[in-house]
Amino acid sequence: MTIEYIRYKISEEQRQKFIAAYKDASKELDNSAFCIAYELTECEEELGQFILRIEWTSTEEHLQGFRKSELFPLFFSKIKPYFENILEMRHYKVTDVTGRKK
Repeated sequence: MTIEYIRYKISEEQRQKFIAAYKDASKELDNSAFCIAYELTECEEELGQFILRIEWTSTEEHLQGFRKSELFPLFFSKIKPYFENILEMRHYKVTDVTGRKK
């Protein structure tokens, strides 16, 4: 598994449209065999700072599977207006430092 993090800076005027665009684009993530989970979060201290976290089966399956699938063009068309707002887009692997309280 790999985790993709995408950081965005979105203007206050665009915040709700941005969230709606990702809500709509999440349909393609739901239909992808390579997407395990996802979440869009917004910074509480600085509105307009967003992080999209997507768990993929692997980096290769994300790049060679999802991005080359019939789902990607529709997904990208929904979020394309915000592509220039990306501050960082990277894949990360989980280390052995992890925990979750029940």
